[in-house]
Amino acid sequence: MNDKLKDMNVDYLFKAILSLENIDECYKFFEDLCTVPELKAMAQRIQVAKMLSENKVYSDIVNETGASTATISRVNRSLNYGSDGYGIVFKRVKDSE
Repeated sequence: MNDKLKDMNVDYLFKAILSLENIDECYKFFEDLCTVPELKAMAQRIQVAKMLSENKVYSDIVNETGASTATISRVNRSLNYGSDGYGIVFKRVKDSE
């Protein structure tokens, strides 16, 4: 856990997210919490991460998501050297489908 990130406000945010029960509640909460560009940026990053984890090449990711190569590189760095958060989510989403 990144000590710069951890504090009681972030803990509360995560507890709030974990309390959501379905996609409709997620849409309502995140529409109130984020601007449209912020939400679209997060959605784009997770799509980029998913595509990278499926061994897609940068040019295909750029074409399909509109993400910049800088964004793709940052996400790739998180996949390779991060806390495995993406991996946890991808496995659980796949298992639930």
